[in-house]
Amino acid sequence: MLTREKLAWPNGARLALSIVVNVEEGSELSVARGDPGMEPVDELGVFVKSPIRNFGNESNYLYGLKAGAPRIVDLLVKYNVAATWTVAAQSLEVAPDLAEVIGKLGHEPAAHGVRWVHQFKMDEAEEREFIRGAADRIEKACGRRPVGWLSRYLHTANTRRLLAEAGYRYHMDDYSGDVPFFAPDQPDMVVVPYQLDTNDMKMWVNPAYTPGMWLDYAKRSFDTLYQEGDETPRMMSLGLHLRIIGRPGRIWALEAFLQHATARREVWITTREAIANRLRAVTTAAH
Repeated sequence: MLTREKLAWPNGARLALSIVVNVEEGSELSVARGDPGMEPVDELGVFVKSPIRNFGNESNYLYGLKAGAPRIVDLLVKYNVAATWTVAAQSLEVAPDLAEVIGKLGHEPAAHGVRWVHQFKMDEAEEREFIRGAADRIEKACGRRPVGWLSRYLHTANTRRLLAEAGYRYHMDDYSGDVPFFAPDQPDMVVVPYQLDTNDMKMWVNPAYTPGMWLDYAKRSFDTLYQEGDETPRMMSLGLHLRIIGRPGRIWALEAFLQHATARREVWITTREAIANRLRAVTTAAH
């Protein structure tokens, strides 16, 4: 188990806060892109199985790129916090302005695949190409090669080995705790756990889950981890989506959370790459 002596955050911080902005819009399933059907995850409450083009669903996702992204970027700049952007490569290619902003801000791009599809259905050769292709295309889009990976829902038994082959340094597909650790099946790969309970997706799939409820839960999670961090290191992930938290009726909740988090001392708001690098550094120093 990691203790404060084995893993100390910089400047004596109690808590490492990782803000993760998922960029999937423009990479979802669509007949217009040659897919057999449309993306079933939407906020319209209607899913048609017929292989037809759903213009309404496409525009619902497009909202994230057109209106949601600028609101989120403005808040990150206002509160001077860096984020990890888990991006599907194709999304950055259809939104070059956003790719440019991520690069100019000096934030971290992490890979969320080439497209927002299910890699667990791929064989090893297909997954290898998918993983390497994502890195190549994200680097071309925003000028920085990703070193972190987040799958859509599930990864395979081959994923971490293929990530290491392609030069990735950390993996996010884990929900087992509140501190990073080295993967037992790939010793040089750092696992930086993600949290689903603080993810704004809760408001997308459940209309009864209000921004106020999300904010209250996120703040309580932050406060508990901050308190525990006085004894042992802790990390919190806040998962965001352009088309979800970027809505005018929800963006206030993100600002309220950032106000809450930045008002506390001894909080390290940083990228997941920095968290993974910190674990490597303290482990090396200990040996």
